[in-house]
Amino acid sequence: MELIVIYSIFGIAFTYSIVKDKEKTKQALMGTKNISMKLLPSILIIIGLVGLLLGFVPPETIKSLLGEEAGFAGTATAGLLGSLFFIPNIVAVPLVGSLLRSGASIMTAAAFLTTLTMVGTMTAPVEVKELGKKYTLFRNLLSFIFALVIAIIMGLIL
Repeated sequence: MELIVIYSIFGIAFTYSIVKDKEKTKQALMGTKNISMKLLPSILIIIGLVGLLLGFVPPETIKSLLGEEAGFAGTATAGLLGSLFFIPNIVAVPLVGSLLRSGASIMTAAAFLTTLTMVGTMTAPVEVKELGKKYTLFRNLLSFIFALVIAIIMGLIL
């Protein structure tokens, strides 16, 4: 049912965009195509590596390292891993779903996903250059702390 609603909203918005300005819509679609083609190789490599990882690491191992019995240490480990990697959300969300199906806890999965999107270890050099070292360190530290707080709240709620 959700997909029907999402696709309906997309269809209405897309039709409105075409009616309002056909040329801008065409330019936007071409820009999206170009960006998608540039990202496609990276996304396919990441999907392949994730598939291999989940294929070779048994669910019992994932459950012991990232599941409920791992406690906060598993959550902190997932947060650190999420801070180090640069994975697009389009790949990260299915990866987190796979981790959950393999036995990871909600809190650990939330820590991984939130640090993946909030902490910018891979983008830090650019951030330091543009905004300064102190700002970058402070922002990343606060982002990491808040990501863990979000993970704890998610673990308590769900």
